[in-house]
Amino acid sequence: QAQLVESGGGWVQPGGSLTLSCAASGFTFSEYVMRWYRQTPGKEREMVAQIGRSGAPNYADSVKGRFTISRLNTKNTVYLQMNSLKPEDTAVYYCYALRGAGSNKYDYWGQGTQVTVSS
Repeated sequence: QAQLVESGGGWVQPGGSLTLSCAASGFTFSEYVMRWYRQTPGKEREMVAQIGRSGAPNYADSVKGRFTISRLNTKNTVYLQMNSLKPEDTAVYYCYALRGAGSNKYDYWGQGTQVTVSS
């Protein structure tokens, strides 16, 4: 059974740093594109960062230069290093795995981890 388990969330002051981890199991991790999303109450879930199977990253403009996504296929884990955190980064952060599209699409979500940035 496929599973994604996030960890590393918590409270941090503005300007601080956190690293989120997402441990995958039950599927072939290296074959999947991995993403981090975030969501605040009343808003749609937004993609924060993506890393391809080859390791190529993409970022939302709002986090570019502050967040770094990485993956370690030997540990079936994707990371999100978050620096220079702002109050507007406060959200529940979700890990997402995707392979294929249409009728051959396979995707999984984690349960989310809360990140709170405040003084």
